[in-house]
Amino acid sequence: MEKDVKETMEKDVRENNEKDIKVSNFIEDIIIQDLESGKVKKIHTRFPPEPNGYLHIGHAKAICINFGLAEKYNGLCNLRFDDTNPSKEDIEYVESIKEDVKWLGFDWEDRLYFASDYFQKFYEYAIVLIKKGLAYVDDLSAEEIHEYRGTLTEPGKESPWRNRSVEENLDLFERMKNGEFENGEKVLRAKIDMSSPNMNMRDPVIYRILKTSHHRTGNDWCIYPMYDYAHPLEDAIENITHSLCSIEFEDHRPLYDWFLEKLDIENPPRQYEFARLNLTYTVMSKRKLLQLVQKGIVDGWDDPRMPTLSGFRRRGYTPESIRRFCEIIGVAKTYSVIDYGLLEHCIREDLNKRAQRVMAVLNPLKVVIDNYPEDKTEEMDVENNPEDPDSGTRKVPFSRVIYIERDDFEENPPKKYFRLKPGGEVRLKNAYIIKCNSFIKDEKGQVTEVHCTYDPLSRGGTAPDGRKVRGTIQWVSAQHAVDAEVRLYNHLFIKEDPDDVPEGEDWTANLNPESLVVLSGCKVEPSLANVRPGDKFQFMRIGYFCLDSKFSRKGKPVFNRTVSLKDTWAKIKDKS
Repeated sequence: MEKDVKETMEKDVRENNEKDIKVSNFIEDIIIQDLESGKVKKIHTRFPPEPNGYLHIGHAKAICINFGLAEKYNGLCNLRFDDTNPSKEDIEYVESIKEDVKWLGFDWEDRLYFASDYFQKFYEYAIVLIKKGLAYVDDLSAEEIHEYRGTLTEPGKESPWRNRSVEENLDLFERMKNGEFENGEKVLRAKIDMSSPNMNMRDPVIYRILKTSHHRTGNDWCIYPMYDYAHPLEDAIENITHSLCSIEFEDHRPLYDWFLEKLDIENPPRQYEFARLNLTYTVMSKRKLLQLVQKGIVDGWDDPRMPTLSGFRRRGYTPESIRRFCEIIGVAKTYSVIDYGLLEHCIREDLNKRAQRVMAVLNPLKVVIDNYPEDKTEEMDVENNPEDPDSGTRKVPFSRVIYIERDDFEENPPKKYFRLKPGGEVRLKNAYIIKCNSFIKDEKGQVTEVHCTYDPLSRGGTAPDGRKVRGTIQWVSAQHAVDAEVRLYNHLFIKEDPDDVPEGEDWTANLNPESLVVLSGCKVEPSLANVRPGDKFQFMRIGYFCLDSKFSRKGKPVFNRTVSLKDTWAKIKDKS
């Protein structure tokens, strides 16, 4: 990422990053003006995904804008599937999109629509254009159409079939609909201006032959409308007032308006564009995301490393954190790349309030408390969440043999090492102070067992004589520990811009070989034995985790790391 772009983005976000954001954006300004002037009585937006993949974090921004603004200004928002390309669409994607929108907390009520609902209407509108002399059937191949289109500096040239008669065009278009021609043999094009400086206005294709079964209409149709043609008509049919889309459609707006004008649409909708969401260490291209799935680089669209909403959900992100993230980054027209650290900051803030604190040991080291009775078990009171006084406490068993994190013991510690060391003391969270007396090594020189004594009068972690014990570590009773697998997820790519590769190399060259680290043999406290998929926790001193919904089995929990405890974005914010 360019330094100046990143610094500008960080400054903008810091200025917006108040608990209650009340700043309007340019789209809201338009809506307010339209409502106050009486241009519209009620705003009506729509979220129009194509069901050819799972929604990603960029779509979350569009969802929050369309549904959020309708909600804020007492309007309506439709969920509409632009299912005009059956070769790439599937009912699986339809259901996943509906689930994601609901998960984010939005409700389309009874306003669920499909472009395929309007196929007959689209066809009739095309007939109108043909009769007006504004559309024609073309025999040029896709390659020839591209060649005839011209360049940004050179005008295009007209197709030799451009001036067919209305009667011939009507006949050929009906025969296209009836399946008399093969894929690619003919198309229907709008007749606009082959010399227009806007390439989208150079007689765009509005219908193509595609003999593929549709997930809703089956084989009823073998011609399908192009998105640029269907988009404004869908908006008009549904009485959309503000058609909000990402900035790449800005150059398509003249074509959007052209169809509405030439078809004499009353009270036509208006299109407004906003900057799409770009996130560091992430690809947003559905084509590239599909490649990751098909090549087995990830375990599916919901892999926790994927930027899909289902991936974030499985990783342990909350809808509130995603909506908060979208709220902070705001709505603008200017291109920017958002630091992934801001997204992580949002989930940390949310989970810090709601996640139960639990004890887990990912790399266990056995500790024997020699002066603790062998047959004794105590239950220690542990607070569930210090940020939530109403969350209460729970009982955690303590016994003679415990596990601690291997990194919490050092045979030859550096200076200012405040964890367990030979002859040193450490506080066991919510339990006792223990002192290391000896340790055992294996033939490779690795410490396998530490022997300690405990201070019976220090229950709760306070030394009875007032001596200071600076280190506090988590632990798990060996007798009661639950075996678990823990998956540590990192960025899927090693570079902020995954497309930054040497000439001739593929973008997959930037894949991070350590994007997933699987730890087996982890030990967690017994309260985690029967938690539900998606339940969220803070593993004390380690990070935030949730139970995986795909690989966990009864008695064999798998926990996904949502995010580490270290918040680099908060440090950036605190400097402002």
